[in-house]
Amino acid sequence: MALRFAEKAAEAYDFPLTIGHLLDTALVTAADQEIVYRDQVRMTYRTFRTRLGRLASALSGLGAAEGMVIAVMDWDSHRYLECYFAVPMMGAVLQTVNVRLPPAQVAETIVRAEAEILLVHRDFLPLYEAIAPLLTRVGRVVVLMDGDAAPPPAGVAGEYEALLEQSAPDFVFRDFDENAIATTFFTSGTTGSPKQVCFTHRQIVLHALAANGPFGTTRARGFGIDDVYMPLTPMFHVHAWGVPYIATMLGVKQVYPGRYEPATLLRLRAAEKVTYSHCVPTILQMVFDAADKSGADLSGWLITIGGSALTQALCREGRRRGMEVVTGYGMSETAPMVSLARPRPDGDGSEDSLVRAFTATGVPVPLVSVRVVDEAMRDVPADGATRGELVIRSPWLTPCYVGNAQASDALWRGGWLHTQDVATIDSQGTLQIRDRLKDVIKTGGEWLCSVTLEDLVSSLDGVQAIAVVGVPHPQWGERPIGVVVPQAGRSVTVETINTHLETAIASGELSRYGKLERIELVEDLPKTSVGKIDKKLLRARYAGLFEPAPQAGPQPATQPATQPALQPGQEIGAS
Repeated sequence: MALRFAEKAAEAYDFPLTIGHLLDTALVTAADQEIVYRDQVRMTYRTFRTRLGRLASALSGLGAAEGMVIAVMDWDSHRYLECYFAVPMMGAVLQTVNVRLPPAQVAETIVRAEAEILLVHRDFLPLYEAIAPLLTRVGRVVVLMDGDAAPPPAGVAGEYEALLEQSAPDFVFRDFDENAIATTFFTSGTTGSPKQVCFTHRQIVLHALAANGPFGTTRARGFGIDDVYMPLTPMFHVHAWGVPYIATMLGVKQVYPGRYEPATLLRLRAAEKVTYSHCVPTILQMVFDAADKSGADLSGWLITIGGSALTQALCREGRRRGMEVVTGYGMSETAPMVSLARPRPDGDGSEDSLVRAFTATGVPVPLVSVRVVDEAMRDVPADGATRGELVIRSPWLTPCYVGNAQASDALWRGGWLHTQDVATIDSQGTLQIRDRLKDVIKTGGEWLCSVTLEDLVSSLDGVQAIAVVGVPHPQWGERPIGVVVPQAGRSVTVETINTHLETAIASGELSRYGKLERIELVEDLPKTSVGKIDKKLLRARYAGLFEPAPQAGPQPATQPATQPALQPGQEIGAS
């Protein structure tokens, strides 16, 4: 006789996939494992669990209830980790506030999220005080003095540590629907006003399980119970890529660096024997620069790179230093893990083969379905060359942009989440992001991939960093320019770059229109609030570069191409 669900035991436990259950195993297997904050706090998982109860009691005493939004403005810290757990475990909703947005947008995000309690680090008090008149729904403010003995400002509900000390540790965390909203935050706003995404308990738990799963199938070292974890991406952004939840689930040692200061990061890495981190490429370059100054040994450090493309040059530099640097891919809307790079089964094991593999976008992690489609949502050939938009499904994608039905419908057109990334896929399921739809350059009737150009140019001696953007051109629609940060004491010219690109053009890797029209030499590239290169700003900055000027003065930082102006139908470089 077939088993019927009604036959289950009367007291059988229906195990909800809620964030609190991520702690269950760690409290049994790793209760004495450490969680470290800079050189200021060192506690065990057992103490961490006690503090979660105290935090929930303190927030409850301030009026927190199920469904209420509680916002946090803090650096990467043990306090943030406590909020990652205690707030959703009590049924409230955690808003991780992007403190790097302009003040008006910070206020906008808190207002739109309808936050009623706000936790603010003392460093952000001036920001809070400037926007406080706009935060009419926020009724209670808790200040995180972070070891400063000064009294908290008047009018706040209390200081974080003092409130915890006064509160009971035995808060009763009850079970509730795993589909309840656990967290909310806003996209970085690089394409307009920030958009609000949200995630349920079930989604975050499934993401933690699946995002840790691919390390068993990548044929390479992964993140496991013997690692020591330190984030190098802000905890306000996509749950620090979900890794604090994974680290806690595994019961590993965790190290939180607070405000990112290169010397502090390297000191903590050495003192606490950190083995695993994640960051955007610009932070990795910052780590390299700091190590060059201090002589720090970076060997044995596994770092997952996301947010922007990992160039082969940056990957090779990490490997030269004894690091393992691999690509991961995701978005704010995807919680974020979608794919992870791995060595190819048909690779020859050479350094070049491994670098190519680790800088690819990678293969989908478990429970992620992917397609690369044309504008009619038809699958393009899985030949590693034909381009289309990457669309995805998985159990942990945001279901909407809160309060923006039009954008939500566009995001989920055809029942698949549209990434707006131009990609290819091959017969082995390896994805390669070729560009963002908004960053593709159309010139001479052909499409150029800015990511390919950046990867090619970044390997040149003298180039520390580069961003390629398309700017309006009266004859060609758009032309690519390179915004280059040269290495100290080195010179870079557009002729040198284009000579290098000729090899890629000859091999067919790059279109004949792919030479750079000119380069702009800068001391640094502008970054978004989450550390990505801000191409939107660069396009605006150089939008008039090819417009005729009545009185064009000398521009010593500009390196124009020496070739004659292009004519319709003429190949670049042809006379």
